[in-house]
Amino acid sequence: MTAPLPKMARNLAALAAGVSAALFSGAALANPVAELGLGLPRDVSVEGHRIDWLIKVTMGFVVILFVIMCIWMALAVFKHDEKHVAEYDHGNAKHQIRFAAGLSGLIFFVVDGNLWLNATMDLSSAFWNFSGAEAKPDAVRIEINAHQWAWDARYAGPDGKFNTKDDIVTLNDIRIPEGTQVILELASTDVIHSFYLPNFRMKQDAMPGMINHMLFEARKGQVGEYDIGCAQHCGTNHYKMKGRLTVMSKEDYARWAAEASANGARVYSEDDAGSHWGWDWKQN
Repeated sequence: MTAPLPKMARNLAALAAGVSAALFSGAALANPVAELGLGLPRDVSVEGHRIDWLIKVTMGFVVILFVIMCIWMALAVFKHDEKHVAEYDHGNAKHQIRFAAGLSGLIFFVVDGNLWLNATMDLSSAFWNFSGAEAKPDAVRIEINAHQWAWDARYAGPDGKFNTKDDIVTLNDIRIPEGTQVILELASTDVIHSFYLPNFRMKQDAMPGMINHMLFEARKGQVGEYDIGCAQHCGTNHYKMKGRLTVMSKEDYARWAAEASANGARVYSEDDAGSHWGWDWKQN
């Protein structure tokens, strides 16, 4: 039978465990990006600040609760040692249940209630406001067809209809104008993929047999190239399923779209059934 650890050794062991837990919980912050200091990619979208706010508030609540837990543990370790006189009582089940339920309810409504309310409002007013975006004549509509392991994109040409001769069809290359709402319709031909735009704070699954929607807008002055990733493991070459989203000025986008549509019309073939994967636009 081993001898009990001295008081100081026990206290140091408990303190070391607490420090290790703190370091582990902060591992995601160990390599911050210089631009933001929180490891987040640069936000170039109009509504992305809503997502960042929720992340920051959630982190704030987590830190507060973590500090409270550490203080509670420190009191238990350093105050209630072998010199502390134990107090015995039979307890009060009803009082303890009321206290635990009240404390849990308070934490739930303050933390989860706040996040749920703001997330619901953000979805309604911004991220799922498809009817408002559809009503705008300059909105860009794109169909995305995911497959192992690439993103096919289709834009309607000047006729405004999909799967016709003047469509713009690209592979892993999506281009949009700045300051314009973009509506995506996502589908998959094989397994579940997840269309991920980290710089726009957007992510949506592409599911076989159904059409999902995504809505976003690049802020003015954010012309450049940004990553497209797949956030759902989709097979052996999942790591290769990456693309590029280019934000262009409205003038440059208009020139590119006109040229791409003309090129598409020149190579269009009625007999190439595999290239006619588009579908009728489904307003949400």
